[in-house]
Amino acid sequence: MSESDASTANQVDVAIVGGGQSALAVSYFLRRAGISYVVLDNQSEAGAAWLHAWDSLHLFSPAQWSSLPGWLMPPTTGQYPSRADVIHYLADYEKRYEIPVRRPAEVKSVSRRGDRLLVSTNHGDWLAKVVVSATGTWGHPYIPDYPGRRDFGGEQVHSARYRNPDPFRGKRVLVVGGGNSGAQILAELSQRCHVTWVTVEEPTFLPDDVDGRVLFERATERWKAKVEGRPDPVPSGGLGDIVMVPPVREARERGVLNSVRPFIRFMNDGVVWADGTRSQVDAVIWCTGFRPALEHLRPLNVINAAGRVDVVEGRSVAEPGLWLVGYGEWCGFASATLIGVMRSARSAAAQIKEYLSSLEEQTA
Repeated sequence: MSESDASTANQVDVAIVGGGQSALAVSYFLRRAGISYVVLDNQSEAGAAWLHAWDSLHLFSPAQWSSLPGWLMPPTTGQYPSRADVIHYLADYEKRYEIPVRRPAEVKSVSRRGDRLLVSTNHGDWLAKVVVSATGTWGHPYIPDYPGRRDFGGEQVHSARYRNPDPFRGKRVLVVGGGNSGAQILAELSQRCHVTWVTVEEPTFLPDDVDGRVLFERATERWKAKVEGRPDPVPSGGLGDIVMVPPVREARERGVLNSVRPFIRFMNDGVVWADGTRSQVDAVIWCTGFRPALEHLRPLNVINAAGRVDVVEGRSVAEPGLWLVGYGEWCGFASATLIGVMRSARSAAAQIKEYLSSLEEQTA
């Protein structure tokens, strides 16, 4: 069907683009509000970005602190839930709340059609009064453009595509990036190959007894203080600092949890450091983060120069029928985390209910 012809599109109050934790959290509150909606997920099964995380990934918060609204994640065998635990939880969450997911449905574009928004996919189109964009960032990995990077003859893999250390056995590898992904990937690679950890500055390691639960509590108190105009009431330590999960602690005990400052450019077979020395390198693992995956919103002309959408409490300033949930702090406090997305999802659902009521009043 042509984008210009919306006559055969499926009709729905709300179309949610994305099938991960943010989409499910919004679904929970829309369901409670009695609003009709559909979830359009481009994956072949439940789990969204977690399906593509590296094999050994573990959260750094206990199960009860890694849960979506309405239902706590069941206890796990380890101290922290594994990648597989999260995928199973998200799949069971969909079933528990009978969430209407269409997959695989690749959303090509969202465009304005009169008083509705047309969501065009590779498996049919949807005409919605409201669109919630919840695609997250996994689909838009960021790699800094180091001089000579395109001439480097070795392998380059972003953490979004890294699965396990087996392909790098015995090789000379750089892990670039100072967050939790960099630390965890370094920890397991260091047992299979010669690895160097490259970070912009010295990483911040949290005390062994501080995990994601404590960090979230601290961040919440910090957020409340900012809203109320009070001084910061809690110790330092943010959601981006490195949590000493068991594999990272073990790497510390082996003496490999050390980083160096960045190289200045690539060569064909390695890198050149700031002091002029050269190192041969076989592969680079980029743990350098992500950017919002918003290409589907380009027809709405809402993406700003920073690659984001201007929002107020998650609602687009330029497009009244568009909400964004789960992309990071600019969409709501801790909205990119399993437990933190609840506040943003609840707020979005409440706003959507009010908006839909106003539309009904206008047509009455």
